[in-house]
Amino acid sequence: MEIQIKNQSVVPKVNKSSTLVHMKKHLFIYFLVLPGFLYTLVFHYFPIYGIMIAFKDFKISKGILGSPWVGFKHFSVLFQDEYFYKVVFNTVLINFYNFIFGFTFVIILALMLNEIRIVALKRVIQTFVYIPNFLSWVVFAGLVSIFLSPSEGPISAIMDSLGIEPIYFLTNNDWFRTVLVVSLIIKTAGFGTIIYLASMSGINPELYESAMVDGANRLRMMWHITLPRIKPTIAVLMIFSVAGIFGSNFEQVFNLYNPLVMESGDVLSTYLYRSGLLEGKLELATALGLIFSCIGLILILIMNKIISKMDVTGIF
Repeated sequence: MEIQIKNQSVVPKVNKSSTLVHMKKHLFIYFLVLPGFLYTLVFHYFPIYGIMIAFKDFKISKGILGSPWVGFKHFSVLFQDEYFYKVVFNTVLINFYNFIFGFTFVIILALMLNEIRIVALKRVIQTFVYIPNFLSWVVFAGLVSIFLSPSEGPISAIMDSLGIEPIYFLTNNDWFRTVLVVSLIIKTAGFGTIIYLASMSGINPELYESAMVDGANRLRMMWHITLPRIKPTIAVLMIFSVAGIFGSNFEQVFNLYNPLVMESGDVLSTYLYRSGLLEGKLELATALGLIFSCIGLILILIMNKIISKMDVTGIF
């Protein structure tokens, strides 16, 4: 009698530790994660409870739950305000300039730093590039004001020596957006280059050696080796940059703008600050924040979908 034996795949039993044992084993890692977890919980998740203010006639004495519901009344008031659209236009335009010029500048700067072969020179340049990132906007805005001063600033001195009438850039609507874009690029370029240089450090050196054997110059190696291998990093940073197109750097604008440049420099964050804190219109400020948080989420999903079609892993 023939006995047929069927091959059965035997799944090895894996002894999984309980959650408690696992946490004890990696307790140090959990302690490292704990501050970031608590920060996110307290400052990003707990405030979601306050979203209800956008749909209520908020009374401090009654609290959020006790205040009466008014539906979309505050959203309607917001969309009927003509100045609101001016602020949105300023925000989108400034962030569009930041994306076009700032995003590409950081990539080019990181590529140039990566090509420097003299270690001492590379460290000196990196130090000068990184320093502005560690200054607060209060300090940095003060330096910008001194640098662009029409009476004592070096820019005005150069213009005066060339026979050009000095310009006070911080009170000129034609120049204020340019000041915002350039100052933001100088302030934040160092942090972006750190991310790109870290990504470049993971590229296999043998690829460059093989390219040199084949006679490729540094420009070709940069174009065909370096850029394709940092493309995932570029994609992720691009997603967040596009998602923040309706966002605005409150600290930068607040420390640089003044009533003379409100027409070109007033952005959503400063508008929200005046409406919510100075004028006490908490409902309008909450509605405004909710609208552009939702828009930011939608932009992230759209950009992530576009990036995934380009054979690059996004953030989801």
